[in-house]
Amino acid sequence: MKKRRHELILKLIKENVISTQEELLEKLVENGFAVTQATVSRDINELHLVKVQTKQGQKYAINEQNSNHINKFHTIFAQSVISVDFGGNICCIKCFAGTANAAAATIDALNYPEVVGTLAGDDTLFILLKTEAAASDFKNKIEEFLREG
Repeated sequence: MKKRRHELILKLIKENVISTQEELLEKLVENGFAVTQATVSRDINELHLVKVQTKQGQKYAINEQNSNHINKFHTIFAQSVISVDFGGNICCIKCFAGTANAAAATIDALNYPEVVGTLAGDDTLFILLKTEAAASDFKNKIEEFLREG
């Protein structure tokens, strides 16, 4: 469901001048998604959307650099990750041999504000997060990426 909603958001901002979260929410509702303002706000953050200036004023757009990183993130994780868990404010991701460094580099490139840093070995990646709640959320985010493949 979230993946379809994200795909629709990307389509909507490419095809329309959408300058506010309220406008985006209305378009999503028109397309059959029962979402809240908070959900739209999270989606904008997760998709790393930016506002750009146009002749008509400001509008949401795709940050192409982050978009490329997100695609890379999906590919690396789909091919590398075996499992993910967390303890305290640290996530531990088990990877296939030799892939943890690439996964860590991808997470670093995404510049998630809740991530303090990463440390990778051959098949294990530790991600230090700011709080235990952030680690739990990050674990869920990684699992969702894996499910969406």
